[in-house]
Amino acid sequence: MNLAAIQAALRERNIDAWLFYDHHHRDPIAYRVLGLSPNTMVTRRWFYLIPAEGEPTKLVHKIESRHLDSLPGKKLQYAGWQELFDQVKVLLSPHRDIAMQYSPNNLVFTISLVDGGTLELIRGLGKNVLSSGDLVALFEATWTDEQIKSHYAARDAVDAITAAAFQEIGRRVRNGGTNEHQMQQWFMESFRRENLVTDDPPIVGVNAHSGDPHYEPSAENSAPIREGDFVLLDVWAKKNLPGAVYYDITWTGFVGKAPSDRMRSFQPSSRCARRRR
Repeated sequence: MNLAAIQAALRERNIDAWLFYDHHHRDPIAYRVLGLSPNTMVTRRWFYLIPAEGEPTKLVHKIESRHLDSLPGKKLQYAGWQELFDQVKVLLSPHRDIAMQYSPNNLVFTISLVDGGTLELIRGLGKNVLSSGDLVALFEATWTDEQIKSHYAARDAVDAITAAAFQEIGRRVRNGGTNEHQMQQWFMESFRRENLVTDDPPIVGVNAHSGDPHYEPSAENSAPIREGDFVLLDVWAKKNLPGAVYYDITWTGFVGKAPSDRMRSFQPSSRCARRRR
């Protein structure tokens, strides 16, 4: 956690404090921004307040009193629910505008992690809850120079592999044929050669399968690829390095000499984004 940078960002935005809150690992953003272990057993609520000025404050249950010991700041503790609410009041007393993992109208749903009851609690104390979205973007989604380099390296490798895949499809069709799953496995072998990894294999979709955003070929359901077919390749991967960033691209092609006018006008459907970072 870069405390000085977080506090500078709060002052720049005229926000009094950033309040982190979690139980049962409901807010993974908090763990990443604060540098907490995601493997700790968390069965009680904890709060961590970073003010724009001054020392942070922890609020933890007495049974799990050491959960935030890796973070700077003074510690408050509670046991029963009434003591929790009293301590939250003390915690927030000097501040009015509080950033939390909340998005108005749930517009950015990946940020809306604080439950409605907790929002009611904070607002009931007369506090103005603001979205932490800009802060999360700054401290969670901003790439380092090394991550940018890894993204470009993945781009160069994935683009070359994808271009070669179309050539491989043509070669296989001319020499006996292939199918979606076989080409998917060809991609995975190419990834291994280029030190690329992915949490899901790429999508190879033929004809009607190219319009299904959630289609995944398998050895059992895979369609053959033949002369005259329309082929979609949805490909994503990253370098097998710590902190590397994914590159993702969707290409379409035609197996043959001249695609129809309808194929030329085809717009790929929005593919599902299941994997990043």
